[in-house]
Amino acid sequence: MATDTLKSSTHTGGALALRRMLLNNGALTALVVLAVAMSFLSGDFLATQNLLNVGVQAAVTAILAFGVTFVIVSAGIDLSVGSVAALSATVLAWAATDQGVPVWIAVLLAIATGVGSGLISGALISFGKLPPFIATLAMLSVGRGLALVISQGSPIAFPDSVSNLGTTIGGWLPVPVLVMIVMGLITAVVLNRTYIGRAMYAIGGNEEAARLSGIRVKRQKLVIYALAGAFAAIAGIVLASRLASAQPQAAYGYELDAIAAVVIGGASLSGGVGKASGTLIGALILAVLRNGLNLLSVSAFWQQVVIGVVIALAVLLDTLRRRS
Repeated sequence: MATDTLKSSTHTGGALALRRMLLNNGALTALVVLAVAMSFLSGDFLATQNLLNVGVQAAVTAILAFGVTFVIVSAGIDLSVGSVAALSATVLAWAATDQGVPVWIAVLLAIATGVGSGLISGALISFGKLPPFIATLAMLSVGRGLALVISQGSPIAFPDSVSNLGTTIGGWLPVPVLVMIVMGLITAVVLNRTYIGRAMYAIGGNEEAARLSGIRVKRQKLVIYALAGAFAAIAGIVLASRLASAQPQAAYGYELDAIAAVVIGGASLSGGVGKASGTLIGALILAVLRNGLNLLSVSAFWQQVVIGVVIALAVLLDTLRRRS
């Protein structure tokens, strides 16, 4: 009898441990299951070149999502990153190609454009008391409009030296994947090893408590949105380098993919929860889904339906995790 009770207790404990592991690592579990399923459904999925393509497809979304992670961890939202990416790339191409500015200065101008856009959004939120949704929605429109104005609605050729970002190292490692990894490491360091990272979690957990504990919330929000803008600028440069031109309509809708990647990766829209590795996994899940569905010749319309279902399931998982 005692032995049976012990076995039952062990079985229950193991089931609870498995349930806890799946809830805490749901995104990684989903990525593994998805990759295995796609490998069975399509013999081309595990081909080395295809896996590298998945990495390239995930790169821009992941870089954008790393910046959005800062915002969501602090209980904010940023709808402008796609437009800021397009604007920053347009500024780089316009400065270097049309104005003859040295490429390294043009790159700095592009990143400054992203930072400036983030600072404006942060100021509207911190000092103008606008909800993040409204402030960044306004910046989405402004950024896209300025990109169209600067480019006059036409693509601008990208400098050859920057277009190398869209190539490979050693003939096999795509540069966008390398940039994605570097930006992911920077995100992890900022979140886990810096004062601003701790402030993000504190503000997202309880903004009033963070203020009372001495954190200068308004100033920190400026830094948070500026960081998101800088990451958007880098994502825009990487995307334009792949296209070999800056296109004012580039990265259209990417802000939604970035937010989805963060949420799928385990971050909570309520704030206070999120990490760089989860965001990377979320971006890879979206890339694997799209790549696999393309290999299976699934309509792009149905792909949107599937991705919407995945996002809903990710939010549901987040709700279950917080309840447990």
